[in-house]
Formats: sequence, structure tokens, C-alpha cells
Amino acid sequence: VQLQASGGGLVQAGASLRLSCTASGSILRLNAMGWYRQAPGKQRELVAKITSGTMLSDDSTNYADSVKGRFTIFRDNTKNSVYLQMNSLKPEDTADYYCYADISDSPWDYGTDYWGKGTLVTVSS
Repeated sequence: VQLQASGGGLVQAGASLRLSCTASGSILRLNAMGWYRQAPGKQRELVAKITSGTMLSDDSTNYADSVKGRFTIFRDNTKNSVYLQMNSLKPEDTADYYCYADISDSPWDYGTDYWGKGTLVTVSS
């Protein structure tokens, strides 16, 4: 399984960016997908995560308090993809953003964590 992320860049404060991540390989079920970030000198932290329910309507999302109301995570199961729409970006959002997925590749696989390479988001003031 591979995760390919894209969409980072350099923007001014207040601007928007959309990150995309697509999973490929042996995938039976996407148990969860999300985004973490790591700023220089800081620990990696959860930004947003979407967890699969039994039905698509049962998907649940959770966000870091610092991004609630500004960031939205959503997915396209037909493309095995997850997106992070980031609005009203702030300089403190500057970090490497990492795509994450919990994937089962067989009925007896409860899930394995996978990580994509980071995509850099830089927000200037």
C-alpha cells in the first residue's frame, strides 16, 4: 500500500489550500484516513481524521481544536482518497502535513497504519 499526498505550497495568511491523498495497492477496507502535521521542533499532531462506520453515513470525523471551523476533511471512497480543505490559514499552520490511513487488506486484517510522505504547507504573515 502506498499513500500519495499533494497540494502543499506557500500561501499568505487568510488563504486556502486543499491537500489530497490517494491510497493505492491491496485495499479491502479503509478503516480511517486523515492528516497529521509536524512543525519544526514540535511533535507530530493530529489535524483531522475520518473514521469509517458500517455505512458511509456513519463516518465520523474529529479535528484538532486549533483547526475546527477552518479545516474540513472529506473522502471519496471511489478513489480511495481523502482531502483536507484548509481555509483561513494562519502562520501557525505552517508544517509538514502527513497523510495517514488505517487499511485492511483481507477480512482477517484488523488494520495496518500507513503513512505518506509529508507535503509542506507554509503560511506567511
